Amino acid sequence: MKRRTFLKSALAVAVLGECCMSKNSDIALAASAPLGPMLDDWTGGHGGTPPFDKVKIDDFKGALSKGMDLKRAEIKGICDQAAKPTFDNTIIVLEDAGRPLSRASRIFDIYTSTMNDKPMQAIETEMKPILAKFDDEIIQNDPLFQRIKTVYETRETSGLNPVQQRLVDVYYRQFTRQGAGLDAAKKKRLREINEKLASLFTTFRHNQLADEESYTLVLENEADLDGLSDSLRAQYLAQGEAHGKKGKWVISNTRSSMEPFLTFSTRRDLREKGWRMWTRRGDNNDAHDNKSTISEILKLRAERARILGFPTHAHWILADNMAKTPDAAMDLMLRVWKASTNRVHQEVADMQAIADKEKTKITIEPWDYRFYAEKVRKDKYDIDQNEVKQYLQLDKILEGMFWAANQVYGVEMVKVEGLPVVQPDITVYEVRRKGDQIGLWYFDPYARDGKNSGAWMNEYRTQEKFKGKITPIVSNNANFVKGKPGEPVLISWDDATTLFHEFGHALHGLQSNVDYPSLAGTNVKRDFVEFPSQVNERWLMTNEVLSKYALHHKTGKPIPPDLVAKLRKAKTFNQGFITTEYLASALYDMKIHLAATPDKTIDPDEFEKVTMAELKCPKEMIMRHRPTAFGHIFADDGYSAGYYSYIWADTMSADASEAFIEAGGFYDRATCDRFRDTIFSVGNSVAPDVAFHNFRGRDVDTNALMRDRGFPVS
Repeated sequence: MKRRTFLKSALAVAVLGECCMSKNSDIALAASAPLGPMLDDWTGGHGGTPPFDKVKIDDFKGALSKGMDLKRAEIKGICDQAAKPTFDNTIIVLEDAGRPLSRASRIFDIYTSTMNDKPMQAIETEMKPILAKFDDEIIQNDPLFQRIKTVYETRETSGLNPVQQRLVDVYYRQFTRQGAGLDAAKKKRLREINEKLASLFTTFRHNQLADEESYTLVLENEADLDGLSDSLRAQYLAQGEAHGKKGKWVISNTRSSMEPFLTFSTRRDLREKGWRMWTRRGDNNDAHDNKSTISEILKLRAERARILGFPTHAHWILADNMAKTPDAAMDLMLRVWKASTNRVHQEVADMQAIADKEKTKITIEPWDYRFYAEKVRKDKYDIDQNEVKQYLQLDKILEGMFWAANQVYGVEMVKVEGLPVVQPDITVYEVRRKGDQIGLWYFDPYARDGKNSGAWMNEYRTQEKFKGKITPIVSNNANFVKGKPGEPVLISWDDATTLFHEFGHALHGLQSNVDYPSLAGTNVKRDFVEFPSQVNERWLMTNEVLSKYALHHKTGKPIPPDLVAKLRKAKTFNQGFITTEYLASALYDMKIHLAATPDKTIDPDEFEKVTMAELKCPKEMIMRHRPTAFGHIFADDGYSAGYYSYIWADTMSADASEAFIEAGGFYDRATCDRFRDTIFSVGNSVAPDVAFHNFRGRDVDTNALMRDRGFPVS
């Protein structure tokens, strides 16, 4: 599954103490003081852009502190009104509050995810707990909550339209879910918990980043390169130079670098060495070990859930998602688990047969799975992934992605020069429809120290219309490995799929067309947000994209039709591994959060062993994300007890994809327009189940998921 990061909405953008209780003189002083590059309105063309050329990391602390004081002044203004609470004087003013802080926080988040060197990590360590404390200050401001509650209780009788009522509901639910109605003692404890969790999340991220940067697999000579393609050799040689080991080949301790090595290297001893290094990130019993951090996170989450009136953290998370209950999520996962593990046993048998035929005298182990899966792929489908890769140039696949977006959604991508960026490799595109700008897209493609691993979408600015038209700014971030200067970067089929997936998230943000930023773009329920992006992956496989943009990097010839036919025939190949690897992580996530209590110390590694044994996870594989590097669930609250979201969303994406097939293809004009208008443009202004029904004309058919993955339909 693909990773992405969400920035907070204007409502939830970082917050510190009892809002209306700050000293009036301090607030007035902050409100009248000059702002600064990180707080000021973004200026220039394109509706304004982030002033990355003026950012100094030493200024973050002052900018964020000033932003919090400015927002305090605005919140105080809401609370001090004598007028009866209304939608306009409370909800709308709150929706508009904190813009300077929001701008500074978004730049801060960009730096902590993509430019997080040691000085930046020190600032993050200091400021994250302060921002969490400020968040609680806003939520626990009783005069503010009482005004929101009054508007909520009269929402159906005060003449509000459905979208306005939904915005009121979103605010009220956010405040009540986070403890706005609790007594003083419970609020105090919640503040302590959230502040401590913010520190622990930062520690987890920094530990994982440290292991990704400090551990490498160094290949000393040509014999160590057996099985690797010329393009991979060039990439690893470039990584060697970047790590100060010129003339040697270096595999970084990240997925984008390690997975290709595990797939193609014929050196079983080196595969095992690399696999063990990679899967033990944060689990080396040293200064960067994450096990005790995880144990403490689990205790605090469990205590917070009980304070908020829920039996576990999982129940608290699920109550605000489409799934509603852990049982519903578990039912879906276990249904698919049975089919996927059965498929794994078949896949392993096929791999073992090849190993036996080669007289290797080995039994398939986890570090063999990817390698022998490729052998089976060649044997069964006559597909060589190295051959496929020759047709997948990063720049050309980008062009194909843009072309498909134009055909499907009517958007144009026009490269823009001269805008400030945080790093020279980043490119910027103006996104247009019918000649008008609808947003900006920043693309940050390459791995580097201080950058989170994986791939994700960031939102720099959220679309809105309620006080004037504001167009969104989003980014996609990846960790491709650079090759030699001037040579094309070749990517795998999985990488190309991920590129389309993450661009789907970007298109979700870019095509938003709602009034209020809190309801815009990707500000939807966690188990819905992956749905649009998973559908967007489907356009990569279309003839229209492959015939024009999957071009051989030397000859320029398009990928042969017979190779495309083989790829389609092999669509469900290795789905046992792919699905089981993901589900092992998702089930672990749900089970450990159901098991956690405030007074029980859980060893995450031991829990992993017990859980995998109970699930009868095939011994030839492990979780996609082992606990100590499972940033989705332990680097913040984002996907905690919510990693199931990918499979939940894929039930919708599989069903939605069948709608295109039923209409005659993925470029059917009426279906494309309906998909854009009912899903991509509405954000959270429409309930997700209603949005899906509006597109499909009925509720989701979960059997579509089983059909899509080639599993038996029960």
